[in-house]
Amino acid sequence: KLKTPGAEVKIAYLGGSITAQEGWRPKTLKWFQEQNPGVKISQIPAAVGGTGSDLGVFRLGHDALAQKPDLLLVEFAVNDGGAAPERIHKGMEGIVRQTWRELPACDIGFVYTIAGGMPEEEKEGRLPRSKSAMEQVAEHYGIPTVNFGTEVVKRLAAGTLVMKGEKPQLDGKTAFSPDGVHPFPETGHEIYREAFSRLATAVQAVVGGPKSHTLSTPLRADNWEKATMVPLEKAWLKGGWTTSPEAVAKSFASRLSPLWEAATPGDALEFTFRGTAAGIYDVIGPDGGQVRVILDGKDTGLKPRFDSYCTYHRLSQLWIGEGLPDGPHTVRIELVAEPLDKAAILAKRNETMKDPARFAPLHWHAGALLILGDVEK
Repeated sequence: KLKTPGAEVKIAYLGGSITAQEGWRPKTLKWFQEQNPGVKISQIPAAVGGTGSDLGVFRLGHDALAQKPDLLLVEFAVNDGGAAPERIHKGMEGIVRQTWRELPACDIGFVYTIAGGMPEEEKEGRLPRSKSAMEQVAEHYGIPTVNFGTEVVKRLAAGTLVMKGEKPQLDGKTAFSPDGVHPFPETGHEIYREAFSRLATAVQAVVGGPKSHTLSTPLRADNWEKATMVPLEKAWLKGGWTTSPEAVAKSFASRLSPLWEAATPGDALEFTFRGTAAGIYDVIGPDGGQVRVILDGKDTGLKPRFDSYCTYHRLSQLWIGEGLPDGPHTVRIELVAEPLDKAAILAKRNETMKDPARFAPLHWHAGALLILGDVEK
């Protein structure tokens, strides 16, 4: 399809903050456009910073598949770095099976970025745990993968690249990134672009034109193919909920609309679902408080909706329960008055409350249910 003049091609980029950057995503899009003159190639930006494949599989339909992409590129290797292999299998296989169930002609590629201690593992010829788990899914379904880390490690070993620096060029060497995670656009992301273009050229030569993909037997019977995202209904909101202030909601309107705010202790979300897992797609930030989760009548404890990164608002997820018996479950999530030591939490990253008034409220912003199963109306 890329070689057909006049064709329209959509490329969906599903990932975390590295994909959200103005880096390998727009660079590879431009490369595709340059390689295929006369073809209208556009992007579907579907990256959410600080999230992994466990949220990606729930939001895939809304953020990517609804726009019918021809190619889906999935980047979660860094954000899945701390996840168990079994959890990665469930999320990544769910992404594959959802995509080919709805769009059999959509091609898929896994993209592996690099960060933290990954270079040391890869220097020794070992794939980090998250990449190894993703490779198992890719091999099962015949999905091409590109490991950006290979080229980064090669340059680190040659002494032409340093992993972290204040500027892209430092003391005669090229710096990969300012923080060891998010590449500089002109250096680290350019390395990513070069690695991707080499693989894409090779894959295109082997694969040829578009084809329809069929689903084989699952790698895991308990994969998250049936993960779904359900917007909150007003009937489930108990108490004085209102729509979140525009200053908060506007930034997330493309992901969660409407976004609801609980501002008074006792405001609660109540629903019943039939399935094996559930969570809430929400927004955390400076005004975040705590909620109490009650699952099937059992108090599972307080869940802070604030962390050391909450100097700004960002998308997040609150997990309620996983691996539950496949049957009906009741959920009540209630905003509580118990305070948080926000100053101490921020201090873990050497952050401070420069404007204390922004941090004073104890609120909760929620927008959708994440369900493995069905919500009972």
